[in-house]
Amino acid sequence: MKIPSSIWTLLIGIVLTLASIWYGQNHGLLPAAASDEAVLVDGLFNAMMIVSTGIFLIVEGVLIYSAFKYRRRAGDNEDGPPVEGNVPLEILWTAIPAIIVIGISVYSFDVYNEIGGFDPHAIHEAPITQESMTMHGHGTAIAATLSDTPPGSEPNLNQEKSDQAMQDPATAEVRNADQIPQKQNAPGVGSVAPTIGGSPDKAGKPPALEVNVTGLQYAWIFTYPETGITTGEMHVPIGKEVRVNMTANDVIHAFWVPEFRLKQDVIPGRQSEIRFTPNTVGDYTLICAELCGPYHGAMRTSVVVESQEAFEKWQQEQLTASKETLNQAVAVNPADLSPNEFLAPYTKDMGVHPEILHQIHH
Repeated sequence: MKIPSSIWTLLIGIVLTLASIWYGQNHGLLPAAASDEAVLVDGLFNAMMIVSTGIFLIVEGVLIYSAFKYRRRAGDNEDGPPVEGNVPLEILWTAIPAIIVIGISVYSFDVYNEIGGFDPHAIHEAPITQESMTMHGHGTAIAATLSDTPPGSEPNLNQEKSDQAMQDPATAEVRNADQIPQKQNAPGVGSVAPTIGGSPDKAGKPPALEVNVTGLQYAWIFTYPETGITTGEMHVPIGKEVRVNMTANDVIHAFWVPEFRLKQDVIPGRQSEIRFTPNTVGDYTLICAELCGPYHGAMRTSVVVESQEAFEKWQQEQLTASKETLNQAVAVNPADLSPNEFLAPYTKDMGVHPEILHQIHH
Protein backbone atom coordinates (compact mmCIF):
# COMPACT_ATOMS: atom_id res chain seq x y z
CA MET A 1 0.00 0.00 0.00
CA LYS A 2 1.34 3.39 -1.02
CA ILE A 3 1.49 5.87 1.82
CA PRO A 4 0.04 9.29 0.83
CA SER A 5 2.51 12.18 0.60
CA SER A 6 0.54 14.10 3.25
CA ILE A 7 1.23 11.33 5.77
CA TRP A 8 4.92 11.36 4.89
CA THR A 9 4.99 15.13 5.32
CA LEU A 10 3.33 14.85 8.73
CA LEU A 11 5.71 12.14 9.92
CA ILE A 12 8.77 14.02 8.69
CA GLY A 13 7.50 17.20 10.35
CA ILE A 14 7.08 15.40 13.68
CA VAL A 15 10.56 13.88 13.50
CA LEU A 16 12.16 17.23 12.60
CA THR A 17 10.30 19.00 15.41
CA LEU A 18 11.36 16.43 18.00
CA ALA A 19 14.95 16.47 16.76
CA SER A 20 15.05 20.27 16.87
CA ILE A 21 13.61 20.44 20.38
CA TRP A 22 16.01 17.78 21.65
CA TYR A 23 19.10 19.44 20.19
CA GLY A 24 17.96 22.91 21.25
CA GLN A 25 17.85 21.67 24.85
CA ASN A 26 20.98 19.49 24.72
CA HIS A 27 23.45 21.34 22.49
CA GLY A 28 26.07 21.75 25.23
CA LEU A 29 27.42 24.96 23.68
CA LEU A 30 27.15 27.12 26.81
CA PRO A 31 29.18 26.96 30.02
CA ALA A 32 27.42 26.29 33.30
CA ALA A 33 24.93 28.97 34.31
CA ALA A 34 25.99 30.70 37.52
CA SER A 35 23.60 33.65 37.93
CA ASP A 36 19.87 34.28 38.03
CA GLU A 37 20.15 36.27 34.79
CA ALA A 38 21.85 33.35 33.01
CA VAL A 39 18.68 31.25 33.18
CA LEU A 40 16.75 33.85 31.16
CA VAL A 41 19.51 34.22 28.58
CA ASP A 42 19.83 30.45 28.23
CA GLY A 43 16.11 30.14 27.60
CA LEU A 44 16.38 32.64 24.75
CA PHE A 45 19.47 30.93 23.34
CA ASN A 46 17.82 27.50 23.48
CA ALA A 47 14.73 28.83 21.71
CA MET A 48 16.88 30.27 18.92
CA MET A 49 18.77 26.96 18.67
CA ILE A 50 15.48 25.05 18.31
CA VAL A 51 14.32 27.33 15.51
CA SER A 52 17.72 27.35 13.82
CA THR A 53 18.05 23.58 13.97
CA GLY A 54 14.58 23.09 12.50
CA ILE A 55 15.27 25.51 9.64
CA PHE A 56 18.66 23.90 8.96
CA LEU A 57 17.22 20.39 8.83
CA ILE A 58 14.35 21.44 6.55
CA VAL A 59 16.51 23.42 4.12
CA GLU A 60 19.31 20.87 3.95
CA GLY A 61 16.81 18.00 3.77
CA VAL A 62 15.01 19.57 0.82
CA LEU A 63 18.33 20.27 -0.94
CA ILE A 64 19.58 16.70 -0.51
CA TYR A 65 16.21 15.23 -1.52
CA SER A 66 15.99 17.46 -4.59
CA ALA A 67 19.59 16.76 -5.64
CA PHE A 68 18.85 13.03 -5.53
CA LYS A 69 15.28 13.04 -6.83
CA TYR A 70 15.82 15.41 -9.76
CA ARG A 71 19.36 14.48 -10.75
CA ARG A 72 20.06 14.09 -14.47
CA ARG A 73 19.73 10.48 -15.53
CA ALA A 74 22.01 8.84 -18.07
CA GLY A 75 20.89 9.66 -21.62
CA ASP A 76 18.57 12.49 -20.50
CA ASN A 77 19.60 15.57 -22.50
CA GLU A 78 16.29 17.46 -22.38
CA ASP A 79 15.81 20.84 -20.76
CA GLY A 80 13.95 21.03 -17.47
CA PRO A 81 10.32 22.19 -17.44
CA PRO A 82 9.88 25.99 -17.37
CA VAL A 83 8.66 27.12 -13.92
CA GLU A 84 7.64 30.76 -13.74
CA GLY A 85 6.86 30.92 -10.05
CA ASN A 86 4.41 30.05 -7.32
CA VAL A 87 2.88 33.06 -5.59
CA PRO A 88 1.36 31.20 -2.61
CA LEU A 89 4.68 29.46 -1.97
CA GLU A 90 6.62 32.74 -2.16
CA ILE A 91 4.18 34.39 0.25
CA LEU A 92 4.53 31.43 2.61
CA TRP A 93 8.32 31.38 2.70
CA THR A 94 8.37 35.15 3.20
CA ALA A 95 5.74 35.20 5.94
CA ILE A 96 7.19 32.36 8.02
CA PRO A 97 10.68 33.92 8.45
CA ALA A 98 9.07 37.29 9.19
CA ILE A 99 6.97 35.74 11.96
CA ILE A 100 10.00 33.92 13.37
CA VAL A 101 12.13 37.09 13.41
CA ILE A 102 9.37 39.14 15.06
CA GLY A 103 8.80 36.41 17.65
CA ILE A 104 12.49 36.19 18.56
CA SER A 105 12.68 40.00 18.70
CA VAL A 106 9.80 40.17 21.18
CA TYR A 107 11.30 37.35 23.24
CA SER A 108 14.74 39.03 23.20
CA PHE A 109 13.30 42.34 24.38
CA ASP A 110 11.42 40.56 27.16
CA VAL A 111 14.64 38.91 28.39
CA TYR A 112 16.53 42.21 28.11
CA ASN A 113 13.82 43.85 30.18
CA GLU A 114 13.80 41.06 32.77
CA ILE A 115 17.54 41.37 33.41
CA GLY A 116 17.14 45.12 33.87
CA GLY A 117 18.47 46.35 30.55
CA PHE A 118 15.42 48.49 29.78
CA ASP A 119 14.56 51.32 32.12
CA PRO A 120 11.59 53.33 30.80
CA HIS A 121 12.23 56.04 33.39
CA ALA A 122 15.70 56.68 31.95
CA ILE A 123 14.43 57.37 28.43
CA HIS A 124 14.18 61.02 27.58
CA GLU A 125 14.44 63.13 24.50
CA ALA A 126 17.93 64.32 23.66
CA PRO A 127 18.24 67.80 22.21
CA ILE A 128 18.61 67.69 18.44
CA THR A 129 21.29 70.10 17.32
CA GLN A 130 22.35 71.20 13.89
CA GLU A 131 25.77 69.69 14.61
CA SER A 132 24.37 66.24 15.29
CA MET A 133 22.12 66.40 12.22
CA THR A 134 25.08 67.42 10.10
CA MET A 135 27.25 64.61 11.42
CA HIS A 136 24.55 62.02 10.79
CA GLY A 137 23.89 63.45 7.36
CA HIS A 138 27.51 62.93 6.38
CA GLY A 139 27.58 59.36 7.66
CA THR A 140 29.71 60.08 10.70
CA ALA A 141 27.41 58.65 13.32
CA ILE A 142 30.39 57.29 15.22
CA ALA A 143 31.68 60.80 15.80
CA ALA A 144 28.24 61.83 16.99
CA THR A 145 28.13 58.88 19.35
CA LEU A 146 31.30 60.05 21.06
CA SER A 147 30.30 63.69 21.29
CA ASP A 148 28.62 65.55 24.13
CA THR A 149 25.27 67.24 24.15
CA PRO A 150 25.41 71.03 24.53
CA PRO A 151 26.60 72.07 28.01
CA GLY A 152 23.78 72.60 30.44
CA SER A 153 21.09 71.05 28.25
CA GLU A 154 20.90 67.82 30.28
CA PRO A 155 22.30 66.60 33.61
CA ASN A 156 25.67 64.92 33.18
CA LEU A 157 24.79 61.46 34.44
CA ASN A 158 28.31 60.18 33.90
CA GLN A 159 29.75 62.99 36.02
CA GLU A 160 27.22 62.37 38.78
CA LYS A 161 28.04 58.65 38.90
CA SER A 162 31.76 59.38 38.76
CA ASP A 163 31.54 61.84 41.66
CA GLN A 164 29.60 59.31 43.68
CA ALA A 165 32.19 56.59 43.05
CA MET A 166 35.07 58.95 43.83
CA GLN A 167 33.70 59.52 47.31
CA ASP A 168 35.31 56.19 48.11
CA PRO A 169 39.01 56.95 48.81
CA ALA A 170 40.12 53.54 47.50
CA THR A 171 38.35 54.15 44.18
CA ALA A 172 39.74 57.69 43.96
CA GLU A 173 43.26 56.27 44.30
CA VAL A 174 42.72 54.03 41.28
CA ARG A 175 40.77 56.12 38.81
CA ASN A 176 42.12 58.94 36.67
CA ALA A 177 38.92 60.95 36.87
CA ASP A 178 40.75 64.28 36.79
CA GLN A 179 42.49 63.29 33.54
CA ILE A 180 39.47 61.81 31.73
CA PRO A 181 36.48 64.19 31.43
CA GLN A 182 33.11 62.56 31.89
CA LYS A 183 31.07 62.68 28.69
CA GLN A 184 27.60 64.11 28.60
CA ASN A 185 24.90 61.57 27.75
CA ALA A 186 23.34 61.92 24.32
CA PRO A 187 20.59 59.26 23.94
CA GLY A 188 19.38 60.78 20.67
CA VAL A 189 22.66 59.87 18.97
CA GLY A 190 23.25 56.61 20.77
CA SER A 191 25.76 57.80 23.37
CA VAL A 192 24.73 56.91 26.93
CA ALA A 193 26.06 55.48 30.15
CA PRO A 194 25.63 51.72 29.43
CA THR A 195 23.48 50.11 32.09
CA ILE A 196 22.09 46.68 32.83
CA GLY A 197 20.26 47.49 36.02
CA GLY A 198 18.19 45.51 38.45
CA SER A 199 15.39 43.28 37.22
CA PRO A 200 11.84 44.71 37.48
CA ASP A 201 11.15 42.90 40.76
CA LYS A 202 14.26 44.55 42.26
CA ALA A 203 13.82 47.96 40.69
CA GLY A 204 14.33 50.79 43.15
CA LYS A 205 15.89 48.50 45.75
CA PRO A 206 19.53 49.02 46.76
CA PRO A 207 21.84 46.10 45.93
CA ALA A 208 23.25 43.94 48.69
CA LEU A 209 26.81 44.66 47.55
CA GLU A 210 28.39 47.41 45.48
CA VAL A 211 31.74 47.04 43.74
CA ASN A 212 33.60 49.70 41.76
CA VAL A 213 35.57 48.27 38.84
CA THR A 214 38.31 50.09 36.97
CA GLY A 215 39.68 48.71 33.73
CA LEU A 216 43.13 49.61 32.49
CA GLN A 217 45.78 48.08 30.30
CA TYR A 218 45.90 45.23 31.15
CA ALA A 219 44.20 44.54 34.46
CA TRP A 220 41.01 44.86 36.47
CA ILE A 221 41.03 46.66 39.82
CA PHE A 222 38.14 46.15 42.26
CA THR A 223 37.34 48.48 45.12
CA TYR A 224 34.67 47.94 47.75
CA PRO A 225 33.27 51.30 48.96
CA GLU A 226 31.77 49.84 52.15
CA THR A 227 35.10 48.51 53.41
CA GLY A 228 37.79 50.34 51.41
CA ILE A 229 39.24 47.07 50.10
CA THR A 230 41.27 47.22 46.88
CA THR A 231 42.02 43.97 45.11
CA GLY A 232 42.77 42.42 41.74
CA GLU A 233 40.30 39.58 42.29
CA MET A 234 36.55 40.00 42.68
CA HIS A 235 34.73 38.23 45.53
CA VAL A 236 30.93 38.21 45.89
CA PRO A 237 28.51 36.34 48.18
CA ILE A 238 26.12 33.81 46.69
CA GLY A 239 22.45 34.75 46.38
CA LYS A 240 23.02 38.48 46.89
CA GLU A 241 22.46 41.07 44.15
CA VAL A 242 25.70 42.82 43.19
CA ARG A 243 25.95 46.19 41.44
CA VAL A 244 29.16 46.72 39.52
CA ASN A 245 30.04 50.33 38.67
CA MET A 246 32.64 50.45 35.91
CA THR A 247 34.80 52.85 33.98
CA ALA A 248 38.19 52.73 32.21
CA ASN A 249 41.36 54.73 32.71
CA ASP A 250 42.66 54.48 29.16
CA VAL A 251 40.85 52.63 26.33
CA ILE A 252 37.61 50.69 25.92
CA HIS A 253 37.51 47.36 27.74
CA ALA A 254 34.62 44.93 28.25
CA PHE A 255 33.50 43.16 31.44
CA TRP A 256 32.50 39.59 30.52
CA VAL A 257 31.88 36.56 32.71
CA PRO A 258 30.56 33.80 30.40
CA GLU A 259 28.90 31.86 33.24
CA PHE A 260 26.89 34.95 34.23
CA ARG A 261 25.80 35.57 30.59
CA LEU A 262 26.50 39.28 31.05
CA LYS A 263 28.84 41.51 29.10
CA GLN A 264 29.19 45.27 29.29
CA ASP A 265 31.59 47.78 27.75
CA VAL A 266 33.89 49.68 30.11
CA ILE A 267 34.48 53.07 28.50
CA PRO A 268 36.74 56.02 29.39
CA GLY A 269 34.64 59.02 30.32
CA ARG A 270 31.48 56.96 30.82
CA GLN A 271 30.09 55.09 33.81
CA SER A 272 28.80 51.59 33.01
CA GLU A 273 26.69 49.51 35.35
CA ILE A 274 25.76 45.85 35.66
CA ARG A 275 23.62 44.15 38.27
CA PHE A 276 23.63 40.39 38.72
CA THR A 277 22.80 37.78 41.33
CA PRO A 278 25.26 34.85 41.49
CA ASN A 279 23.64 31.53 42.40
CA THR A 280 26.42 28.95 42.17
CA VAL A 281 29.57 28.80 44.29
CA GLY A 282 32.79 28.66 42.28
CA ASP A 283 35.65 30.50 40.61
CA TYR A 284 34.78 32.12 37.29
CA THR A 285 37.00 33.87 34.79
CA LEU A 286 36.45 37.56 34.09
CA ILE A 287 37.56 38.25 30.53
CA CYS A 288 38.11 41.52 28.71
CA ALA A 289 35.99 41.05 25.59
CA GLU A 290 37.14 44.21 23.79
CA LEU A 291 40.48 44.34 21.94
CA CYS A 292 42.37 46.81 24.12
CA GLY A 293 45.98 46.42 23.03
CA PRO A 294 48.77 43.90 22.41
CA TYR A 295 48.31 42.16 25.78
CA HIS A 296 44.52 42.07 25.58
CA GLY A 297 44.46 38.28 25.82
CA ALA A 298 46.13 38.37 29.24
CA MET A 299 43.60 40.79 30.73
CA ARG A 300 41.62 38.37 32.84
CA THR A 301 41.11 37.59 36.49
CA SER A 302 38.82 35.59 38.77
CA VAL A 303 35.34 36.25 40.12
CA VAL A 304 34.90 34.14 43.25
CA VAL A 305 31.35 33.33 44.30
CA GLU A 306 31.27 32.06 47.88
CA SER A 307 29.04 31.76 50.90
CA GLN A 308 28.28 34.81 53.02
CA GLU A 309 30.50 33.45 55.80
CA ALA A 310 33.42 32.86 53.43
CA PHE A 311 32.93 36.31 51.90
CA GLU A 312 33.02 38.01 55.30
CA LYS A 313 36.13 36.03 56.22
CA TRP A 314 37.80 37.11 52.97
CA GLN A 315 36.94 40.74 53.73
CA GLN A 316 38.54 40.51 57.18
CA GLU A 317 41.64 38.88 55.69
CA GLN A 318 41.93 41.66 53.10
CA LEU A 319 41.53 44.38 55.70
CA THR A 320 44.10 42.79 57.98
CA ALA A 321 46.56 42.13 55.16
CA SER A 322 46.26 45.63 53.73
CA LYS A 323 46.77 47.19 57.17
CA GLU A 324 49.83 45.06 57.88
CA THR A 325 51.24 45.71 54.41
CA LEU A 326 50.72 49.45 54.76
CA ASN A 327 52.31 49.57 58.20
CA GLN A 328 55.29 47.60 56.98
CA ALA A 329 55.63 49.83 53.93
CA VAL A 330 55.53 53.03 55.98
CA ALA A 331 58.01 51.67 58.50
CA VAL A 332 60.73 50.45 56.17
CA ASN A 333 60.45 52.55 53.00
CA PRO A 334 63.85 54.10 52.30
CA ALA A 335 63.79 57.62 50.99
CA ASP A 336 65.66 56.79 47.80
CA LEU A 337 62.95 54.48 46.37
CA SER A 338 60.02 55.72 44.31
CA PRO A 339 56.51 54.55 45.33
CA ASN A 340 56.35 52.19 42.33
CA GLU A 341 59.74 50.65 43.11
CA PHE A 342 59.00 50.20 46.78
CA LEU A 343 55.46 48.83 46.44
CA ALA A 344 56.39 46.27 43.79
CA PRO A 345 57.25 43.48 46.32
CA TYR A 346 53.90 44.00 48.08
CA THR A 347 51.68 43.74 45.03
CA LYS A 348 50.99 40.04 45.54
CA ASP A 349 49.63 40.66 49.05
CA MET A 350 47.44 43.49 47.72
CA GLY A 351 46.15 41.42 44.78
CA VAL A 352 47.39 44.00 42.27
CA HIS A 353 49.43 43.28 39.15
CA PRO A 354 52.89 44.95 39.23
CA GLU A 355 52.40 46.31 35.71
CA ILE A 356 49.65 48.65 36.82
CA LEU A 357 51.38 50.35 39.73
CA HIS A 358 52.51 53.26 37.59
CA GLN A 359 48.92 53.89 36.53
CA ILE A 360 47.53 54.19 40.05
CA HIS A 361 46.85 57.68 41.36
CA HIS A 362 48.84 58.77 44.42
